[in-house]
Amino acid sequence: MRVLLVSFPWRTHFQATVPMGWALQTAGHEVRVASGPELIDVITKSGLTAVPVGSDTPIMQKLDQIYTEEMQEILEGLGPREDLLFDFAESREEMLTWERSPWLTRYLTELLKIMNDSMIEDLVEYCRWWKPDLVLWDWLSYAGSVAATVVGAAHARMTTTIDVDARFRRHFVRVRDEQAPEDRQDALADWLGGWAEKFGASFSEEMATGQFTIDQMVASMRLKTHVPQVPIRYVPYNGSAVVPDWTRDDPSKRRVLATFGVSQEFGVEHQALGLGQLQGMLDSLADLDIELVVTLPERIQQKLKRVPDNTRMVEFVPLHVIIPSCSAVIHHGGAPAFLDSIAHEVPQLMVGRVVPDIDERGPLLEKAGGGLWIPPGDLNGARIRDALVRLLEEPAFREGAGRLREELLAQPTPGEAVRELELLVDRYRSR
Repeated sequence: MRVLLVSFPWRTHFQATVPMGWALQTAGHEVRVASGPELIDVITKSGLTAVPVGSDTPIMQKLDQIYTEEMQEILEGLGPREDLLFDFAESREEMLTWERSPWLTRYLTELLKIMNDSMIEDLVEYCRWWKPDLVLWDWLSYAGSVAATVVGAAHARMTTTIDVDARFRRHFVRVRDEQAPEDRQDALADWLGGWAEKFGASFSEEMATGQFTIDQMVASMRLKTHVPQVPIRYVPYNGSAVVPDWTRDDPSKRRVLATFGVSQEFGVEHQALGLGQLQGMLDSLADLDIELVVTLPERIQQKLKRVPDNTRMVEFVPLHVIIPSCSAVIHHGGAPAFLDSIAHEVPQLMVGRVVPDIDERGPLLEKAGGGLWIPPGDLNGARIRDALVRLLEEPAFREGAGRLREELLAQPTPGEAVRELELLVDRYRSR
């Protein structure tokens, strides 16, 4: 069968789909990947075939232009707020009233438009010609949902974190349907439905949820859902990788990795730790008998006042190369560092509040005994030191990380999941 992976042009979102793409291709299926032109080199270096669609304007440039009059109206309608992205992870119904939920949905939809709109026409045109049997779309890449609906392909969302977005949508739809017909505002359905109608199709809730979900989260942290789930084992893939010379021997001291993903590459509003917090972390860990490896962009390294003797600064090191040699990992909650640590049975410390599901995943990690979480209000060097010492000295954390690894290993590999995907395509494909 023909399988099309769809990702908006963001490297880590695409990379999470690569092992499934490999599995389908090695099983004999024809696999291609559609994304914005800025991601094409990343796709081709993965060994998969790229299909450029949409504008070549960088995604960060598009996101920087979000504050239009429409968005200003939405923000005023939402009133007081801390961080809107985390409202989608709310599970308390009293916080998701009908007075607020339509505004949140409008806000989300405006973000999704920026990520997807420029890709949709090219993607539909390509799908009408290539006729994929299955479209797998990253959970923010709704262009794939539109194209699959138009051509009658089976389609699924692919997630890596706890699927709080789907839970928010379920709650929204239930409360929406309790309103009078004239009051049932639904910006997401209007947006997706508008695109579908342009190409002769119509909106259904499957466009928002996928016909099924491919979920890489460990079983004990997955949420219940009415949408069929295909759990798969997380397989580490961090892009093009070279093993650095300094990683080729066992470390002489306990090695600790501190990595904060792409959150440190952009502006202050995207960072897990500010410059002062980074310096505070380094100072607080300076006297520990460890090898601290910190990944930071060069421009941020140059702004640090002090780098302790026990610290090695690098711009990048593949996570799957270094984490197996680590005694602990400090990170911002990004799925690659979180799941890579579990895959290699390494205790982890999550810090800050960058990813939307962190308020749920942090406590679940602690409950499982595989690590600790420091919320932003409590984040400082002393707290990081105390938590790291616990991870290094208390055997229970390694045991908890081991139990999480066993959960991960119990899930089907991408290759083992291919047969189930083939059956689901037969069930859902309408072309």
